[in-house]
Parts: sequence; structure tokens; C-alpha cells
Amino acid sequence: MKQIGNLLLLLIFPTLLFGQIDSTKSKLSFQGDFRFRVEQDWSSRKSDGTYRNDRTRLRYRARFGVEYQYKDWLSFGSRLRTGDPKKQQDPQLTLGDSFKEFGTLPISFEKIYVKFNHKWFSSWLGKNAFPFEKQNELFWSDNVFPEGISLSGSFNLEGNFINALQVNTGHFIVASNGSSLDKDASFQGIQVVTTHLQKRLKLFPSFYYFNNIPNIPDGNETFVMDYAILHMGAKFIIAPEKQITAGFDFYQNVKNYDNNPTISKEISNQKQGMITSLSFGNLKKSGDWKLNFTYSFLEKFAAVDFFAQNDWARWDYSSQGSNDGRLTNFKGLEVMGGYAINQSMNLKLRAFFVNQIVPLGIEKENGNRVRLDFNIKF
Repeated sequence: MKQIGNLLLLLIFPTLLFGQIDSTKSKLSFQGDFRFRVEQDWSSRKSDGTYRNDRTRLRYRARFGVEYQYKDWLSFGSRLRTGDPKKQQDPQLTLGDSFKEFGTLPISFEKIYVKFNHKWFSSWLGKNAFPFEKQNELFWSDNVFPEGISLSGSFNLEGNFINALQVNTGHFIVASNGSSLDKDASFQGIQVVTTHLQKRLKLFPSFYYFNNIPNIPDGNETFVMDYAILHMGAKFIIAPEKQITAGFDFYQNVKNYDNNPTISKEISNQKQGMITSLSFGNLKKSGDWKLNFTYSFLEKFAAVDFFAQNDWARWDYSSQGSNDGRLTNFKGLEVMGGYAINQSMNLKLRAFFVNQIVPLGIEKENGNRVRLDFNIKF
């Protein structure tokens, strides 16, 4: 409880200080959210051919953030969340799990940053959200917050072919080894985002380079490896008035692992990914409905599995000393239906049906999962 109190004091102290400095005009903004989840898993086969026990869980997550606009071009921000700090992909807490007999809960910072904005240029330093355009969590989870420097330039062209252009780039440290930067586990990215057809079409080709990334997260690695991933993303608004949207992502890791003795031949060429989606409606105001279908085919090295989402199946590294997920090397379908109670509250029902692409044992793993989320934001 003392640790939680200290964290809250650290978050609130700048609010009190800045409130004294500028009492005539508030430069503070607050935001937060709460989620309650009912989740059911069934018929989840392991690589040895046996099945995991069917599981029902009640889960929740809470987050609270604050941002202070110090100057027109300079702001500071931070956000707290519940969740085990060792599980970067999963801020959810399970009722009665690990914190039994009504013990205290783990709370930690997921964001803390300084942000710059001046005309066409923007940047942030610290720990913040993934700064590259994306339309799902299959390559990078919304709950994983990189640490480093992000740079971005945005330009309104208003041309017949290109309506707007944005360039995103950055350097981020996964794990520092106390030596030169090239020895760190890190990644860099560069992305060009263009909009076309009166902003109905968005294209975002990208390139990500991951350096010295462990094969198993949380310090249990047996070797490190590099990834060089080309990404082509596209989003098209088919019918603006009916809010029908289609999305497409293609990933290609261009690194050659054929001569890597630590990577088996069965998976050394598993380096491509393809994701398609079709969405109807949105959840912006009371009474809105939304329906979304997503098909994913993501081979083993098309993404770094413990930076991607861990929503679709119960696959993790627990047998190797880490609770982080390993959601690549799978194909499957997600069906989502949502209803907006009002502008700040909604319900989302999501169902996942997953099969492994290449077996890592005698059988291919699979999984079935359904979730009902009640979301509140303020």
C-alpha cells in the first residue's frame, strides 16, 4: 500500500505544483478508463497433444493519466495502470488470482514522457505509445509502450493524388547492456503515411529493424537475434455514410536465418504475415453498433511475438520462465460485435478461433476464446 501511495503522490505532485503556478488558466488534462471482462477458453490443445483445462476468468483493468501543457510547443505526461509489471502485454488483473484474500494490487507507470510540437514537427522522449500507424494489435500490442525517442513530420498537401503526408521514425531501447548503443537490444522504425481519394484511402509502408532481441523474454533467453521487417499497410473507407471500412497488412521479414544453428529448419523460413479486416459501424455515440471481422496469418518471425498482442489464444512462455505471450505462428479469425451505451461506455463481444501454422511438438496447438468487455472512459 505504501508503494501505491508513493506512486500516486509522484503522479499528483506535478498537478499541485503547476496548479499553484498557473491558477488562472488550467493547462492540465486528465484521462482514464476502466474495463471489466468476462472470458471463456475451451478446446485449447497443447503441442504434446493434450488439452489445457477449459477456463473461465473475471478480469479488470484501470488506468489514469495526466498531461500538462507547459508551453504551446512543450507538454509532459504520464499514466498509471494496474497489472503485473513483468507482463507488458497484459495489464488485466484476474479476480482472486495471485492477490488472494483481498491483498493489495500492483500499480505501475506505463507512460512517462515529454512531448514537443511545432508547426509540422512533433517528437517525444521517454516511454509512450507506439508512434507508428497501425490498425490492429497483431504486430504490436496497445499495452506495450516503447522507451526512446520518436520523431514525426506532418504535411497537408491537398493535392489531387496525395492529400496529406506524414513521416514517422524513432529509436527505442528494449534492454540496455551498459555498453555502446549498437550492443543494446533495440529497434528502429521508419514509416511514410499518405492519404488519398479525399482521405478515404490511407497507405503506410514501414520498415522496422530489431537488434539483439532475445528469443525468450524476461531474461530467460538462450540466444539473441535480429529482425528486418517490411510492412505494407492500407486502410480504405468503402462507404463513409455507412461506416464500412476494409484494412490490409502485409509483413515480410527479410533476414536470412537458414545458417543460424539455433533456429530449426522447420521455422527458419516462417517470415511472412497477412492480416485482412472488414468493419461496419463505429462506437462514437449512444446506440451505435459495430461489427468487425479480422483474419490473421502470421508466421513465426513476421513479428516479435512478445511485443504483439496476447489476446487470441493461451500461448505463452510460462514453461520457459516467462508469462509473456507468443502469438505468432498462427492463423485464425476474430469476430467482434460492439454496442455503445453512451459516448463513454460500451460493450464489446469478441470471439477468437486459432490454429498453429507449424507445430512445435507432435501436434499443432489451437484455441477458442470468447470475451465480453464493459469499457468506461473519462
